Amino acid sequence: MHLESSTGHRTAVIITALLFQQLLGGLTFPIAKYGLLIIEPFTFAFYRFILSAAVLLLIVKMRKHGPRVEKKDYPKIIGLGLLIIPFNQVMYLYGQKLTAAGHGSLLFATVPIWVFLGGLLYLKEKFVWRRAIGVVIGLIGVIVIITAGAIEIGSEYLLGDIIILIAVIAWAMYSIFGKPLVEKYGAFRVTAYALASGSAFYIPFGLYRALIFDYSQATPGAWLSVLYVALGVSVAAYVLWYWVLKQMEASRIAVWHNIQPIIASVVAYIFLQEPLGVSFVIGGLIVLTGVVVTEM
Repeated sequence: MHLESSTGHRTAVIITALLFQQLLGGLTFPIAKYGLLIIEPFTFAFYRFILSAAVLLLIVKMRKHGPRVEKKDYPKIIGLGLLIIPFNQVMYLYGQKLTAAGHGSLLFATVPIWVFLGGLLYLKEKFVWRRAIGVVIGLIGVIVIITAGAIEIGSEYLLGDIIILIAVIAWAMYSIFGKPLVEKYGAFRVTAYALASGSAFYIPFGLYRALIFDYSQATPGAWLSVLYVALGVSVAAYVLWYWVLKQMEASRIAVWHNIQPIIASVVAYIFLQEPLGVSFVIGGLIVLTGVVVTEM
């Protein structure tokens, strides 16, 4: 009885952390949207990466505990840095410039599929039918939410869509390949070293964009947007995501990623007066059904 109570408490803590992580991620879209209207994307990204890497490295230095990273694992962590910054964040920004507005969100809705498959193939997790069904149901729900008038068809969007799809797969690979390292060294350390190494690759290009940017129009609100994305997302949300991955199978938590569009839509409705239609209600219920099916 005590064991069941302990297991239930642990699961509740993990799910609470996962919900908070998704909340932080969901808030990114409306908050970043405001900042990116004022600060051009690559300059925005430069300050985001520099600030988040510095804060994470400082936290790791202050914690002063945990095993030292073995030399053989540094190339793996540097690889995570390449996945999360050049291949995920930078390619997403570039791809979004080349495609229609709703395409990026729709393509990111496929993340649970890639994480689910990666968990099975790379991490050798057990195939569970309800998880597979939950992922598919969740994807259908997100498609219902996003495609309500937001998707445009045309060959002119193909290149941008392909670039964003690469960014999506890079995030899934970052999640899957990072799980064994997180189990070994902890979420803070792996996230800090990965973001720091990835930022190092971005600095030459990002610094150039930051130097030529016209700062006269940058408002305090825009800088607060940068601050939130750097600390709320790249620090808090990324660390929480790896922490949850350490506690649970990737194939189990994959479907939770589809909660973000619901959160983003509600926040945009409250603060940006963006309308919510019937498709949002239907799609949101479908997404939640997918989560419930996975967790049964």
